[in-house]
Amino acid sequence: MEKLQNITLRHLYFNDEKYIGIQFYPHKVVQALIKELPEPKWSKEHNMVCIKNTPQNLTAIFNKFKGVAWVNCSYFFKNRPINTYGEGNGDVSWLEKRKLAPDYRACPPEYLQKLSIKKYSASTIRTYVSYFEKFINYYKEDELGNLNEQHIRRFLETIVKDRGSNSALNQAVNAIKFYYEIVLDMPNRFYDIDRPRKEHKLPKVLAKDEVLAIIANTTNIKHRCILELLYSAGLRRSELLNLKVSDIDSHRMLVRVEGAKGNKDRFTLLSSTVLADLRRYVAKYKPQNYLFEGPACSKYTGSSLEHILHGAAKRAGILQKVTPHMLRHSFATHLLENGTDLRNIQILLGHNSLKTTEIYTHVANNAFSSIKNPLD
Repeated sequence: MEKLQNITLRHLYFNDEKYIGIQFYPHKVVQALIKELPEPKWSKEHNMVCIKNTPQNLTAIFNKFKGVAWVNCSYFFKNRPINTYGEGNGDVSWLEKRKLAPDYRACPPEYLQKLSIKKYSASTIRTYVSYFEKFINYYKEDELGNLNEQHIRRFLETIVKDRGSNSALNQAVNAIKFYYEIVLDMPNRFYDIDRPRKEHKLPKVLAKDEVLAIIANTTNIKHRCILELLYSAGLRRSELLNLKVSDIDSHRMLVRVEGAKGNKDRFTLLSSTVLADLRRYVAKYKPQNYLFEGPACSKYTGSSLEHILHGAAKRAGILQKVTPHMLRHSFATHLLENGTDLRNIQILLGHNSLKTTEIYTHVANNAFSSIKNPLD
């Protein structure tokens, strides 16, 4: 009995139409059956046979090759969620109010709609729209349906020439793939695009006395509570800004974090020191909607938070740039140095994988305290 052949289905897109690409090793029977498919064409650009992507044509492929060839669909159908939902509110209204030059090529409405439906954060929306618009304006005269891997590579080369980071390159690829793979629903459309090697950078961490000095150099009780809570609960910036008064559980000494990264809820630690300061803060400021509010009971902004932190760090005499995420890194590292189990730190931080949390073992000083320096 002859061994089953193997064909692989790919997503192709040109002339604003979806096609099914069919890859296979030369074989007389397979080639003969492909000729019997509805209007097969050879794509020199993609180096494979293709037919129009319709439910009827997809069914015809399975029927035609049944018992003759195994149809590999791992690149064709969704086999894993691709950034299913974000941690934001999906607000794209500010994009619709922009004033653009007459010849500027803006993001397609369906791109913005998908970002909104999937509730991506404001920063992710800003990044995706920025890179995708740079891409489509780089090829202003070309139809989106005619852009392929070669176009993407040439665009990525411009980022490299501008000394863009690996992160910038990956963000650009993600923004482009989002259109073809998510908006147009073609998983693994650009399977042949190389990504830069992932950088393995260690988190930047402050010493505990530096954190305490920053907190001590705040100018009022509100600012003090913001920085205390950011550090003592290991919160992300967006998580702190979204806190409600009701999220502070003084009976169980926990902070409830709702809709965090990955759309997950979790609990983290509430410091007794922070609780005492929060009670003074709430009595004085009387927040209505969010725990920390701006003018007219609006949500406190990330830029305001960073301004508070930068000012306090400067007054504390800390020369390096301090970010909100550095306080989260410091929280995890200091817990590890105090002997807290890595699994518990993972839960407090809301990490999906313990491997993500293990990065702090590389910066915790207790890993090196027992090693005698040869100079000493």
